[in-house]
Amino acid sequence: MQNLSLEQISAQLDSENSRDRLLALASLREVSATEAVPLIKKVLYDPNLPVRSMAVFALGVKQTEECYSILVELLEKDEDYGVRADAAGALGYLEDVRAFEPLARAFYEDTSWLVRFSAAVSLGNIKDKRAHDLLIEALDSQELVIQQAAIAALGEIGDLEAVDNVLKFASSEDWLIRQRLAEALGNMSTPKSVSALKYLEKDTHPQVSQAASISLQRLLG
Repeated sequence: MQNLSLEQISAQLDSENSRDRLLALASLREVSATEAVPLIKKVLYDPNLPVRSMAVFALGVKQTEECYSILVELLEKDEDYGVRADAAGALGYLEDVRAFEPLARAFYEDTSWLVRFSAAVSLGNIKDKRAHDLLIEALDSQELVIQQAAIAALGEIGDLEAVDNVLKFASSEDWLIRQRLAEALGNMSTPKSVSALKYLEKDTHPQVSQAASISLQRLLG
């Protein structure tokens, strides 16, 4: 794709064709954050949801000082749960510890499982140990994807206090949960983690056993 000038991208973002607007957002990849963000803001409230979603995600990648406050407002006030989930995900990309509180609020208060899932994943991305209690609670969720997100997030944080809590999933019927556990334990260096990984290395699902092998290599060197 040829590089467009900022003026050309700006004009394309004004196109009535949503595909043109998506392509314009994609072409911002090579543009600096300070130049990209004002253009991204043009389509933050686009009538086309894929355009909005891509714009919100872009604010997590093209980071300027104002991105944080824009994403928090979208997370807390937008009527579309998909946009709120995108905002939660983008906050994780910022890796800004200020996001802990809005993400925690979203996890506890939002009615959409997708938003709660994104919030849990992002709490792992920002690696804030204050998320411990919330993520332990998330392990008891009725939704498997929330459990997966919580296990992965505890691993991202490297929360050694959570090892006993996550180990109960070693025999889960859901192979994706076992895979998330195998990946997470690679960041939780304890004797129990090593023992569990040796067990998971013999898992009948190849992706679980492979993840366990990789994590074991990381822990044992």
